[in-house]
This record gives sequence, structure tokens and C-alpha cells, in this order.
Amino acid sequence: MFNAVPIGELIANLETEITKITVNGTDFPVSINRPTKDANCYICCPRTAYIDYAIDETRNFVQSPILFRLVKILIHCCRPLLLATGLDRQAQINNWLLSTNPVPFIDEMSARNIAKQVSTTHPGHAIVVRSLNKQTDFETIKNLREAGFRLLPARRIYLFDGRQPPPKLPQNVRYDRALRRQTRYLFAPDDSFTEADYHRAADLYKMLYIDKYTPLNPDYSPCYIREMHQRGLFKLAGYRDDAGQLVAVAGFFSNVQTLTQPIVGYDTSLPRKDGLYRLVMAVGQSLALDNKQFFNMSAGAGSFKRLRGAKPIIEYTAVYEKHLPRKQRCAIRIMEWILSRIGIPLLERFDL
Repeated sequence: MFNAVPIGELIANLETEITKITVNGTDFPVSINRPTKDANCYICCPRTAYIDYAIDETRNFVQSPILFRLVKILIHCCRPLLLATGLDRQAQINNWLLSTNPVPFIDEMSARNIAKQVSTTHPGHAIVVRSLNKQTDFETIKNLREAGFRLLPARRIYLFDGRQPPPKLPQNVRYDRALRRQTRYLFAPDDSFTEADYHRAADLYKMLYIDKYTPLNPDYSPCYIREMHQRGLFKLAGYRDDAGQLVAVAGFFSNVQTLTQPIVGYDTSLPRKDGLYRLVMAVGQSLALDNKQFFNMSAGAGSFKRLRGAKPIIEYTAVYEKHLPRKQRCAIRIMEWILSRIGIPLLERFDL
């Protein structure tokens, strides 16, 4: 898919090249990136993820002017360090161009083979695996570390365990199920999506993640949603109004044990009391429960997600840097220390 359609037609604010690596019979998409003058989408660009996106997140501190300024200064001070790591020049393994890429199990031999192959074909690139956490990826993280990868804290996500739900689901989950039964909107199942719906889905996603949140999020096109859906990589669901037009949409991507919801959108002009965000998130939670999967609910909206039984956990990016120049290796290790000793406490203290 990524070779059949230009990346710019799939994600408007992303520049990357996609190739693949085969390890022990498993194919992994690999994004290849080099530093660019213009801002690149954070899914392939640590400079955007750790600096630009972090600065955008300082809006959470505006009610505390002193803390707001201190955090902003700290982030700006980290910019030279991040540039010294050279992480924008990276080969990212298992990159489906999603905000969260659920990682299949990687054994130690496979981790070593990945490091060996990619460091040979791209000797100047850091080797990166995103979207790891110590709940769903404990053994994979252990194997990557044994193979020489380092762990950089990335963000705090929320994880719902649909494998072993409590005997009595949280009250807000029950409220959401009642809303699904009572809403005036009509449920749109996966097989009902048309070409017009792909365009509407992209518009709804953009209303929420680009217009309301930040343009640093991946700007998915109708083409990307269509290609992922028609190739069986996305499951789509949504809600329609009486005229049949989508007013809310969700796109799901999963591996065996983890469900993610990279596409979420709704018509932000409609009344909040309609609960459109609640409706599409409830679809994901129901799927995870039905299929006995973890539901990675990504970052943000922490209070909303905790009320529905999700628990916060730190997400990591694994980086292999042993083949890189000494200066870069040192910068990456310093960055790992700062993120672990300062970054994680800030995320937990301020519920980011």
C-alpha cells in the first residue's frame, strides 16, 4: 500500500519513505527518515514529538504562569540535546503510520537480527520501535534491551484490559452502553462504509484531532482511510444522522492482543449532550471486551478514560544506537536519563 500511493496523498503533513524488513518470516513496515527543515509529523519525527508537541501540551499549565514558563524553558533547553541525538534520522520498525502502532511479539534473536540488518542497510540511522509499554509488551521490551536497545519514555497512555474485566463494569461504561441503546443516531457497521463515507470520516477526524487539538497530529486523508479499510487493516464504525450522513467515526487497528483506535472523529458543531465521543469510544471498549483484548486508548482525556476502567501507563520508544557515532550515543543516553528522571514524574504529577 505504502509503495502504491505517495505518502503525501495518505498523510498531508508527513514526509517519509517506506520499505520493509522480514525477520523470521514476519514482515515489518519500516519508515526511513532524515532531518528536514520543515516540521514533520511526530509519528516519524522525534523533534516534533518531544519538542513541538511538548510545547503545545504546555497549554495544560496556563493556570499556573510560573510553572508554564518553567516547563517551556525546560523544553526549549532540551532542543539542542535532541538535535545532538540525531534521532530524526531514523529507521522505524513496525511503522503503520499510526499514532499508536501495536507491536507484535519480538523475541531476542529477532531483535538482534533487526538491529544487524537495519544497521547494515542504514548505517547512519537510529533504529526505532515505538508504542511499547510494560503491560502488553513486557517480554518484547526485555528482549529488545537484551539486544542492546535503549528505552526512551514517550508519553502516558491509558490501557483498558478487556481480557479480564471486573465482574461489574465501571458505572460510566454502563452509562455509555445505555447511550448506545438510546441515541437518536443510527449505528454504521464496518460493511456500510462507502467512498463518500471515507471523505466524511477524514473530515470528522480533522475536526477533532487537527482543528480542535493540534495540527501536529497526523493529517489522514480519505485515501489513507480507504486503503487501510479496503485492505482489511482497519475496521470502521460510526453513527449516522437521519439523512444517513456520518456524524461520528472510529477506525480500529489491532494485533492479536491489543486493539487501538487511531481514527476518532465527530461533528464538533453538534451538541455535546449528544455524546458522540462517548459513543465511538464505547464501540472500541465493547470490541475489546468481546475479543478479550487490551484496548490501548492512547494519550489524553485521562479522567474520561479512567472513569471507564483504563489505567495510565508509560509508553516507550526503543532505540538502537550502538552503530552510531559516540557523540550521538552519549546524547541519546543523556536524553534517556532526563526523560526517565524528569519527564515521567512531570507526566504523572500533572496527569498529562
